Amino acid sequence: MSRREQSSLVENIKTIVYAGLIAIGIRTVAFEPFNIPSGSMIPTLLIGDYLFVSKYSYGYSRFSMPLSPPLFQGRIFGSLPNRGDVAVFKLPRDNQTDYIKRIIGLPGDRVQMKAGQLYVNGTIVQRKDAGQYLAEGDGPRTLLRRYDETLPPSREGKAPKVHEILKASDNEPLDNTQEFRVPEGHVFAMGDNRDNSLDSRVLNAVGFIPVENLVGRAEFIFFSVNATAPWWEVWEWPFEIRWSRLFKGIN
Repeated sequence: MSRREQSSLVENIKTIVYAGLIAIGIRTVAFEPFNIPSGSMIPTLLIGDYLFVSKYSYGYSRFSMPLSPPLFQGRIFGSLPNRGDVAVFKLPRDNQTDYIKRIIGLPGDRVQMKAGQLYVNGTIVQRKDAGQYLAEGDGPRTLLRRYDETLPPSREGKAPKVHEILKASDNEPLDNTQEFRVPEGHVFAMGDNRDNSLDSRVLNAVGFIPVENLVGRAEFIFFSVNATAPWWEVWEWPFEIRWSRLFKGIN
């Protein structure tokens, strides 16, 4: 190999290394892509949605970095989520599995489900009937009830958070719970598909989420596909893309 060829090879390797470092840096401090594998956040997020999560929204912890190296504890430039944020976090029981849910309770809050309705700090969270919703993509197609739910503001002067939820009925297994008091340094999260979500209501599965485990806030959907046709039917691919959901903000 000539000296010129060696020099060119070295430059190509350096370029690849630099590009990799830049990509890791962006993924660590700015945005990270995630995809939705389950229906627990329908109708806000559908199976096959691909979204970007902002890593800077709540500051940085070891879970902000690839492979979550135990370099430090707590958060740098940390801040609490707002009540109603859709957030990605590491499942507390293994600190590895990525979960995405809506933040319902902040440190010190009291959260409870009674007869299918959500209570925060002893006050019922208002919901307005928004008609029926045909949920599909996570088992059999199911006709559910859709509601516009209004969470109380996180702090004085901040607007209430209005978002959609789904309910099969008001008499499901997680529709009557104890009152959960969120410990300091933790948050409480629930899925928008209320009767098909494993979330903080199940203490031995998810439970209270340490603030350190927050990865970031879901910002917008950059791609969405309803992959129902076999992979080899290439001609069907354009029809499986949910074009209306591309670059849609997440409420």
